[in-house]
Amino acid sequence: MTSEKFEIEINTLKSFFELYCKDKHENQENKNIILKYKDKSFDMNLCLCLECHDAINYSFERLQNCPHEIKPRCRKCPTPCYEKPRWKNVAKVMIHSAVKLSLSKMKSKVKNLFS
Repeated sequence: MTSEKFEIEINTLKSFFELYCKDKHENQENKNIILKYKDKSFDMNLCLCLECHDAINYSFERLQNCPHEIKPRCRKCPTPCYEKPRWKNVAKVMIHSAVKLSLSKMKSKVKNLFS
């Protein structure tokens, strides 16, 4: 996986987890983390509760250790690396955030039709 693809993946995870955590949990804390991938470092500021912070760190770790040169989608991966309960938790986060983001996009399109 290229460094550019890795950056896209971690930013997607960040936005999905932050949206989910903001909707479902309280006591978010700002934490700055540094991820290293190949020869690059990525500095990220996360605003998450402890539970979501643990989950996203697990996801980042899996992403950093992905053995595929061309990364498949995790749900279609021939060699899944997530533990089942953790995978179900991440899938729940992704579904919630994807639905919420798509609904907000539809809402703005409808508003634009009538403006």
